[in-house]
Amino acid sequence: MSKRALKWSLLLLLLSLGPLAILLPARPSPPEGQPATPGDIAWMLTATGLVLLMTPGLSFFYGGMVKGKNVISTMLQSFIAMCMISVVWIVVGFSVAFGESFHGLIGSPASFFLWRGVGTGTHPDLSPTVPLTLFGLFQLKFAIITPALITGSFAERVRFSAYVLFMVLFTLLIYAPLAHWTWHPQGFLHKWGVLDFAGGTVVHISAGISALAGAMVLGRRQAHLESEAHTPANVPFVVLGTGMLWFGWFGFNAGSALGANTTAITAFLTTNTASATAALTWLLLDSLRGRKPSALAACIGAVVGLVAITPAAGYVDVGASIVIGALGAIASNVAVHLKTKSTLDDTLDVFPCHGVGGLVGMLLTAVFAKEEGAIHGNFRLLGYHCLTLVIVSIFVFAGSYGLFKLVNLVLPLRVSLASEDAGLDISQHGETIYEDTSQEDLSGPLSGRMSIAPYDASIPRTLVPPSK
Repeated sequence: MSKRALKWSLLLLLLSLGPLAILLPARPSPPEGQPATPGDIAWMLTATGLVLLMTPGLSFFYGGMVKGKNVISTMLQSFIAMCMISVVWIVVGFSVAFGESFHGLIGSPASFFLWRGVGTGTHPDLSPTVPLTLFGLFQLKFAIITPALITGSFAERVRFSAYVLFMVLFTLLIYAPLAHWTWHPQGFLHKWGVLDFAGGTVVHISAGISALAGAMVLGRRQAHLESEAHTPANVPFVVLGTGMLWFGWFGFNAGSALGANTTAITAFLTTNTASATAALTWLLLDSLRGRKPSALAACIGAVVGLVAITPAAGYVDVGASIVIGALGAIASNVAVHLKTKSTLDDTLDVFPCHGVGGLVGMLLTAVFAKEEGAIHGNFRLLGYHCLTLVIVSIFVFAGSYGLFKLVNLVLPLRVSLASEDAGLDISQHGETIYEDTSQEDLSGPLSGRMSIAPYDASIPRTLVPPSK
């Protein structure tokens, strides 16, 4: 089958899903709990929107860090996750994550297949005060951003179609099982008492470890092999993305209280405090190495603080959040420093920031959790968290490594050297942020002049001089 025929087949399959949902026999509705609470509905609708905003924020955060010739492709890799995972989640993803449990390992794909049975009533176990549909939509936003986070590790060299295929497989075979283990009432990690308030394990560790596997499978960029300096295309994009992420993270963490309650307030407070502390810590560490205080460093530190506090947000007090933010920033900063001395080409430091930051956050959650942490004498929880980190790390790395290899057999993961040299914006999408596409190096001094325009090689283009 030709590539064009395959694409048309996939389109027809998508179009057939809607009528299929109507033709399938109805399933019994899940048990309903108490009537929904209006205040909780209002907050969870808001939180769901906030979490979705994080993915466009991530696109600016990552897009500003890459070379100018890869900005559009990098941003699209985040944006397309909103489209693709939204459909996958409705069809079967939510069911695999939160459907009827099979021995605490995975949900039945038939439970909520094509969103059947996911109504406007509450669910006594999953969403006792808000409609199950709202809970499912809230969880969808987490599923969207997780594969988008991974893209930073193989930015500037991944083939778009191969990434889309990997994203779907990752969501169904790695993300959804992890969500089931951790957040489903019958999940085996949940039964162990493992605490992951908003996704330290499910989102950040899984994305970080998968990013490590991806960087290893795709190999080093030509520029990395030649030890070329990496110049971010647009630092203001990074600052804007960080602001959107920080703002959206209040929905990510405080929304995980699943209601307008005091736990949400605690999570809101600890989230903000940890991020601010981590940003300051990162700047301080850079200054100790003799570097100037940079906007890029402050932004990276702020995001690392958000990552580190995520598993603990609703379980610790504000004092602990300061410690978690600072220690998370120190660990990730050291990891980034060590990575730069290695041959690993994790383009945007996804593993050092999200992987290491998530690992530190999960461990410190078991230390500082109110009444349950090691600081209160409960070392059993810390033991379970350590065991969880080992299990999850092995599962995600082995699974992601295998998926990358599998996808590469179907669609080449990496673009050609010529496409990499030209930049993914033009070679993968036929677009560019530059008015003059003939520049040999699109990451140089012209990188600040961004003008998004479709690329057509048949149209001569001239460089417009900057206005005075």
